[in-house]
Amino acid sequence: MSLTQYTHDPADAKYMSIAIEQANRSIPVEKAYCVGAALVDSNGQLLTTGFSREIPGNTHAEECALLKLDDPSVAKGATMYTTMEPCSTRLSGNRPCTDRLIEAQVARVVMGVREPPNLVQCTGIQQLKDNGIQVLVVPDVEEACLEPNRHIVNK
Repeated sequence: MSLTQYTHDPADAKYMSIAIEQANRSIPVEKAYCVGAALVDSNGQLLTTGFSREIPGNTHAEECALLKLDDPSVAKGATMYTTMEPCSTRLSGNRPCTDRLIEAQVARVVMGVREPPNLVQCTGIQQLKDNGIQVLVVPDVEEACLEPNRHIVNK
């Protein structure tokens, strides 16, 4: 399965750097990745950010960003920037981020890296594409996106 396409848009690089900053705020735990996210509306306005476990309840970055919205309808047509492929399966049994993004009707997901296969087999990209969401990858950020996850990726 191809990652769709790379984006070389300077705005995408800008918001990915914000997502990377968020990922670095995540406190590492044994069986969970440290991911950062930033939600941007269709006018290029940053709506919210999130990072793994920011909100109690074993929350993921994209989930936190969406939960922090006062009006969830503003996510419709927006772009979710995330350092790692949105999850399609949760070991905790919580709702996957792909389901949340589809429900929110985001238009695009711009990501840094595919989810490594260390914990689950992720099919987030395909699920998003199957639901009409454009998936793009920012080039040359893989190392920065994986750095907060060395506690899992290097095992």
